[in-house]
Amino acid sequence: MISAANPHAAQAGLEMLTAGGSAVDAAIAAQLVLGLVEPQSSGIGGGGFLMHYRAGDHVIDAYDGRETAPAAATGDMFLGPDGKPRKFYDAVVGGLSVGTPGLLRMLELAHQDHGKLPWADLFAPAIRLATNGFKISPRLHYLIDRDSERLTTFDDARSYFYQPDGSALSAGTLLRNPAYADILGQVARDGADVFYNGAIAADIVRTVRQATRNPGLMTLADLSGYRAVKRQAVCGTYRGNQICGMPPPSSGGVTVAQMLGLLEGFNLSQMSPGSLSAAHLIAESGRLAFADRNLYLADTDFVPAPLKGLLDPGYLKSRAGQISLESSLGKAEAGTPPQDHGSLTPMQDDFERESTTHLSVIDADGNAVSMTSSVENAFGARLMTRGFILNNQLTDFSFMPEKDGVAIANRVEPGKRPRSSMSPTLVLGPDGNLRMAVGSPGGSRIIGYVAKTLIGVIDWNLTMQQAIDLPHVINRNGKTDLEKDTPAVELKASLEALGHDVSIRSLNSGLHGIRITTAGPDGGADPRREGIVLEGPKNQ
Repeated sequence: MISAANPHAAQAGLEMLTAGGSAVDAAIAAQLVLGLVEPQSSGIGGGGFLMHYRAGDHVIDAYDGRETAPAAATGDMFLGPDGKPRKFYDAVVGGLSVGTPGLLRMLELAHQDHGKLPWADLFAPAIRLATNGFKISPRLHYLIDRDSERLTTFDDARSYFYQPDGSALSAGTLLRNPAYADILGQVARDGADVFYNGAIAADIVRTVRQATRNPGLMTLADLSGYRAVKRQAVCGTYRGNQICGMPPPSSGGVTVAQMLGLLEGFNLSQMSPGSLSAAHLIAESGRLAFADRNLYLADTDFVPAPLKGLLDPGYLKSRAGQISLESSLGKAEAGTPPQDHGSLTPMQDDFERESTTHLSVIDADGNAVSMTSSVENAFGARLMTRGFILNNQLTDFSFMPEKDGVAIANRVEPGKRPRSSMSPTLVLGPDGNLRMAVGSPGGSRIIGYVAKTLIGVIDWNLTMQQAIDLPHVINRNGKTDLEKDTPAVELKASLEALGHDVSIRSLNSGLHGIRITTAGPDGGADPRREGIVLEGPKNQ
């Protein structure tokens, strides 16, 4: 089974599963198509995180394909002439925000470990679709039209997405991308090296450094030196389940596990999913978890972080003591987990945006992939080269390098990976077998989207689709966001009476998950986007 954000991508993954491919094979084929049909969200010009579960021995691998800052990066690169942080979109558009792409290196590493089909076979669906063309979806048209002011800044994106008169290509227009097909053909034949060296790399660097707005710092050495990293997953416990996610540079794995760990002592199963008590508790756990996240979590290759301490059951129980059913605790302070964390670093603003994608796959052998990938903001830096969008992930760093004379954990440093909230999650049941694969786009709200879905399945015994469909209630240690046009808005007055500062807003998640049941896989795709679940043959 595969659940992915676009029908073309899901079909590409299913094609690999039907051919006897592994979960990794299906994920790669689907991702290459997503970069074509959902260019606003992810692609080979960006990065991602991939969680893999091996059914034979219950081993989980965490693959880090996060972008890196160029060697020439400096801590003050996103400050204006006045020494103050630049406005987000002033920094995003152009070459300065582009990090060294990591997606292809990550996919190649995962395939070397867990692929079954030949590498080149995985590229066939995307090459075919790029060559023959695909119809622009309503969502892609909407985003092209909405972003026209920024996306028309550079010639390649303007000529690809717009009519000569400047109007956005309409939904249903057949869009071909022979340049992308050519790139994929080269990578299929020669591996990821051809992307990170030679003519393709030279074009990426030229596009970044010669951008007519905010020229960037990337060099050929930055590309040729990029490495994907296999890391140890971070796992917390909840109701006897192992909740496993990505370690830093993503904050997602730790923070999702923290939210659930903070709720361990509350009997959510006795509360209805749409109740005031459930919404209040989920919001309060978000406050506490985000207070710790904002203070401690960044790329641990550069900054020490108390990962074990943050998930220590005693610490979480102590933190949960601040939660009252009678009133909100308001803005939470970070705790002091039981582990050396080096020098404390102050909190920083979180600019992370919502244009990301997620897919979940399980193959016939029971192996699974949960993968979240991104170019960060919609259409990344708005730069295209050779048919693909370049990311703007460097604006996920803190724009301020220090505060009150103390260095900020998520400051820009050469070679560093910016903090993320991507939360590809694998849940193992008490028996050690896979129970769920789930994740979502949504910027830093990803963490709340995923935690809610896990609670829906574990505490309320919902199907994956029912859990995904639940209205969102999100708190990132500030306002409590209630999802617009859902029953959650009816809780506004009651939450305010408990002391919440409530905001009603569109919460456009893109949850895609699979739940394992005795009857087989049970999938869900977020109705808030264009995703779909497809199931393949159960036996090869």
